[in-house]
Amino acid sequence: MLPKIVITHKVHDEILTKLAPYARVSVNESDDTWAHDRLLAELSDATAMMAFMPDRIDATVLSHAPSLRLVACALKGFDNFDVAACTARGVHVSIVSDLLTDPTAELTIGLMIGLGRHILPGDEAVRIGYKGWRPRFYGVGLKGAAVGILGMGAIGKSIAERLTGFGTQVSYWDRRELGSDDEERLKVTFTDFERLLSTSDFVVCALPLANDTQHLLGALEVAKMRKGTLLINPSRGSVVDEGAVVAALEAGHLAGYAADVYEMEDWARPDRPEAVHPGLVQRRTDTLLTPHIGSAVTKTRLAIEHEAADNIIDLLEGRRPRAAINEPASVL
Repeated sequence: MLPKIVITHKVHDEILTKLAPYARVSVNESDDTWAHDRLLAELSDATAMMAFMPDRIDATVLSHAPSLRLVACALKGFDNFDVAACTARGVHVSIVSDLLTDPTAELTIGLMIGLGRHILPGDEAVRIGYKGWRPRFYGVGLKGAAVGILGMGAIGKSIAERLTGFGTQVSYWDRRELGSDDEERLKVTFTDFERLLSTSDFVVCALPLANDTQHLLGALEVAKMRKGTLLINPSRGSVVDEGAVVAALEAGHLAGYAADVYEMEDWARPDRPEAVHPGLVQRRTDTLLTPHIGSAVTKTRLAIEHEAADNIIDLLEGRRPRAAINEPASVL
């Protein structure tokens, strides 16, 4: 009998065709994430799984998957996956290459323009009965704006690169400064954390989630931003304290908040909220909220699925998965 592969979320038909000669494929055909009990049942006899952003794999899940040998993540970030627990149980974890950076950076520019230029409330105003131009919806453009980027990894650099054509003044903060060549190419200037917060028209968060970045932008940090700042978060929800953002919006200190990621998505947090902060959802004039579509470009998603499938095929053909990030010592 062919080994079993579990695919926890819907994928393109060509991925199923690609995997069919190698395994029995059990795929979630719905738009929703499987209930936890369903996931455990599916994994009980699985050799490999293709995992996605809403999945959380830890020691408890692994204890219900005795035959599992690979968690092929269809994503680059893996903070929702306990790599140490996988390694201890003889399970490889693989990720995909840097396919998400460019589309995420593109979306970030869209969020900046959409929030600053009031595109969402403007759209609503037309739909409820447009009577022609009125002196409304004056906002903030990018030309001449001071943009501060927190984090100058791949996504931060890609955002900065795209901003060069808009005439912005870009500063950045990171624990490691870029070299002078990169700073000159990207037209960015290093600054300290607090100065970035206090001098930027747009603060863009491009940091990964870690113990030292969770709620890095809390109430104290948001208060240090100058009145009228627009905060953009395309990276990880829990880097920002959503409650602090809501309070700052209500007080009129922040002029707006745009996000593609939310605290409730960070499954590695035992205390994660179950939903997007209701104060964000209820605010329709000074927020712009998208449903984690940073990589939702058709060509990009297909390429991500192909890479995850290639890692699964490697395993089934007796090779080390090409993008494995751990080295299990033995199969338990």
